[in-house]
Amino acid sequence: MPTSPSVTTGPAPASPPRTVRGRGIDLIVVLAALALAVWVTSGLWRDPNVRTITVNSSDQALFEWLLAFGGHTLTHGENPLFTHLINVPDGVNLAVNTSITVYAVVFAPLTYLVGPPVTFLVILTLNLAATAVAWYVLFSRQLVRSRLAAAVGALFIAYSPGMVSHANAHLNWTAGWLVPLLIWRAFALRRPGHWLRDGIILGVLVAIAFSIAAEGLFFTALALGLFVIVWSLHPARRAEARAALPNFLRGLAVTAVVAGALLAYPLWLHFAGPQRFHGTGFDPVTHSEDIAAFGAYPRRSIAGEAGLGTSLAPNPTEENSFFGIPLLLLTVVCFVALWRRADPARRATLWALAAVAVVFGVLSWGPVAKFDGDRTDVPMPFDVLGQLPVVNAALPARLALVVAPVIGLLLAYTLDQLRSARRRRSTEVAWSIGFVVALLPLLPTPLLTDEREPIPRFITAGTWRDYVSPGGVLTPVPTAVDIYPDGQRWQAYALSHRQGEFRIPAGFFLGPGGPDGRGRIGPVPRPFSALMDQAARTGLVPIVTDGTLREVRADLAYWRVEAVVLPDQVHGAKFEVDQDAVRRTATALLGEPQRVDDVWLWRVPQD
Repeated sequence: MPTSPSVTTGPAPASPPRTVRGRGIDLIVVLAALALAVWVTSGLWRDPNVRTITVNSSDQALFEWLLAFGGHTLTHGENPLFTHLINVPDGVNLAVNTSITVYAVVFAPLTYLVGPPVTFLVILTLNLAATAVAWYVLFSRQLVRSRLAAAVGALFIAYSPGMVSHANAHLNWTAGWLVPLLIWRAFALRRPGHWLRDGIILGVLVAIAFSIAAEGLFFTALALGLFVIVWSLHPARRAEARAALPNFLRGLAVTAVVAGALLAYPLWLHFAGPQRFHGTGFDPVTHSEDIAAFGAYPRRSIAGEAGLGTSLAPNPTEENSFFGIPLLLLTVVCFVALWRRADPARRATLWALAAVAVVFGVLSWGPVAKFDGDRTDVPMPFDVLGQLPVVNAALPARLALVVAPVIGLLLAYTLDQLRSARRRRSTEVAWSIGFVVALLPLLPTPLLTDEREPIPRFITAGTWRDYVSPGGVLTPVPTAVDIYPDGQRWQAYALSHRQGEFRIPAGFFLGPGGPDGRGRIGPVPRPFSALMDQAARTGLVPIVTDGTLREVRADLAYWRVEAVVLPDQVHGAKFEVDQDAVRRTATALLGEPQRVDDVWLWRVPQD
């Protein structure tokens, strides 16, 4: 485990003017981090209730629903990790989904005050800014002397291509501020005499991280474990590692007990509860990192705006590497320069960092290697590791996110070394040009946003309560899934505005029903939802037979639907919805609708 400069060199206490200057730099970094966060999310700030993220409106709707649902469970004393509000009658196990329970609870007052869309945007913006600040504090207080070096490394990590791409609606992955906190508290376990307190603190932090970003917590634990093992085995650090081991293990045991106690129920739900599944609903080959992507530029960057971006990622939210060749070259040069001037103890740290970057980079290539969009037959290590429990639920491409902090730390170490040593003017200019050429093209540009279809007055005015009994079932058409998020958006509005509860069939979630016992997005489609999806996609009204009508009636009875609703504007997350075809299909199946406010409504008789 790397030792902070203050421990190794024992610098004299800073003078008051230097302290004031340092605080000024701290403030500038915080303001820069917040300014960049607002810049990246600026398209949404124009009107959070109207704007949506273009490339991932479905995930945005899901997280808004989670925020509304979490606040609702807090005020109504309901289970925050399992719900029957969606996917009736089976319900959804949110412990195996990204439930962001801590965020939902902490921000519940804001959600009730201004609504889920604004709360979503506030959290997203704060996530990005807090990630930069947390890394800056870790670097500047523990790892480097130069606050400028700490700022450059921290801002790069927080606004690296992977973080900016996940800012397309992923409140879990943009919570990168958790990682430096976990690192800081994990290293604190080696302190003699404080193992009990430090273990408790880390255990609570682990529980919080699990409830916000379980996959990120898993990756952080793997990366820290690999780093500590490689670092401890280095000859220059073995004695120090052996001396710290007893305290570290005692603290780690306390961490396990505390986190285990806090997470006992969520972990039971995750691995043994109802509606659980094993593995993932995503193809690990598709969601693996292209080798060429490491040298490519992301779309939401200055280079991307200049036409240098690529489509090597499975989708715009998964540009997890995309560092560009100049930055890769600069990273190698930084590593060599640091290695040449490092003592054996520092080389142990550099060696461990290199191991983490290489291992996670290679694992991110997935089961088989891909290069520049072409799949090869070359098997990769993830082909074996991906069969292990828990690992098989991870998307390999996201393992590349671990590489960014390694690069950021190497950049900070290098700048710190450059500022502490006297060098020729020409050398300083060369290094400055290298940093600018590598980092300037990666400066982020704002996320793409669009206007989204408004929530119908039928919902906002509470008219739905005249047609659906308390806790009864209402379904939009097409039925709610990831590509048709209207049902969950309506439900989120009703919950956050305390209108009461209505339930919906299906929904956007991960649940059982995939091939080989794995998970899938949403439930297995039933005839009614399949017919509506066909009409929405193709504009074709199906031929309706007596058998079709029987299947549809069986579906509505299975869900106990009381009202079927078609708004004037349907939001399609991936394509435009043919609303006329949907209305004609629903009419052929259910009869003529009635016009209520701004929706078409079909009432379903109850037995």
